[in-house]
Amino acid sequence: MRGMGNQSEFRTIVATLTKFSLPLIFSGILQQLYSWADAFIVGNVEGETALAAIGSTSTAVNFYLTAITGFTLGLSVLFAQKFGSRQTGAIPQILSTFTALFAGLFTVLAGVGILLASPLLRLLNTTPDTMELARQYLQVVFLGVPFLAVYNVYSAALRGVGDSRAPFWSVLISSLVNIVLDILFVAAFSWGVAGAAVATVLSQVVMTVFIIGYSNKRHELVRFSPRSVSANALRQGARFGLPPMIQSSVSSFGSLILQNFMNSFGTQTVAAITTAYRVDSIVMLPIINLGSGISTIVAQNYGAGDNRRAKHTFYVGAGLMTAVSLILTALVIPFGGVVIGLFGVGQTAIAIGQEFFRGIASFYLVFGLATAVRGYLEGLGDMFYSGLAGILSLVVRIVFSYLFRGPFGNMAIAYAEAVCWGVLLVLYLGRLAYKTHARKAAKH
Repeated sequence: MRGMGNQSEFRTIVATLTKFSLPLIFSGILQQLYSWADAFIVGNVEGETALAAIGSTSTAVNFYLTAITGFTLGLSVLFAQKFGSRQTGAIPQILSTFTALFAGLFTVLAGVGILLASPLLRLLNTTPDTMELARQYLQVVFLGVPFLAVYNVYSAALRGVGDSRAPFWSVLISSLVNIVLDILFVAAFSWGVAGAAVATVLSQVVMTVFIIGYSNKRHELVRFSPRSVSANALRQGARFGLPPMIQSSVSSFGSLILQNFMNSFGTQTVAAITTAYRVDSIVMLPIINLGSGISTIVAQNYGAGDNRRAKHTFYVGAGLMTAVSLILTALVIPFGGVVIGLFGVGQTAIAIGQEFFRGIASFYLVFGLATAVRGYLEGLGDMFYSGLAGILSLVVRIVFSYLFRGPFGNMAIAYAEAVCWGVLLVLYLGRLAYKTHARKAAKH
């Protein structure tokens, strides 16, 4: 490994990244079980139309979720830098400030979403046969948004201080609750998509209550106190959190456009592609969360002033990312369609989903390397550029979706996303080269 001091250091970094990232990967997989359980049980009990209805709401819900996770991604880097530099007094201030802010703000925004659910679904060109079911599901699911907001602030703080296990345990418990309640409400009580939504919200409440209780018991730094709310913490958090939040929100808005584009292909394509994305979202978690691990460990080392160790973490992380991406490609291309079939869709939808995976899985390595470089840059605090690159790549994805419609039909979204990943990799590598050159120039 280029620039690596010795094998002992290499093994230490591998162990640190693996130990930190694995709980993130597992908790991410369990989180996806919320939507998987809803889709699997609803698809097999209620049928393909109900499955498509749930799938058609995902973009609207993700508009909120990506804003939350985008901002708390920045907070996680800030927490890690403060922890690495031993400025631990700032951690409870940041936690308390954004817990209070997010709880209030997203309660209001969730209320707006409930009131505007029907107009939003019409704006998305939701198919008439799924409209009412989608409205029922969406309005209930919005009730859980404030709890997810608070959960993600605590999760960011715990990751920043090096505890990636607590989010795993909280998600594990809530996932089990969600699956049991899905079976009870949908299969036993026949509440349909509304029952699946109620199960999801209740499990999110359990997840949030658990992580708050865990933090209060195990971590003195990760405790909410109204007296710790601070204007200075708000300014620092906004500087780190706003760029990725804006990028994530813009990406979600772009996804609304892409959802409308996809809906134009009809219910079978919606059922197939949204189900394929459910599978893909779990497949991508090792890549995404390894990137988060790189970001957090780099931020801790950078905060401690150990730039050499931060750089070596990136090198090791990029190597691990390459191996993970290739393994995922080898698994998904032959077996992706088989997994889609488990959700109760018809043979036509399975065939569409299989073709989707053949189109997109070949480019996982490109996405993986882009994620590794992004993690390093964000760990150094370069949040603004990362957000800007994400917005630009989204524009590319939307443009190419429409350009590819003629030659590729309903596979246009898959190939456009592959182009988007290529653009991201080029942009991040360009930024990395620029920063490396600037550091060398400053030394002379």
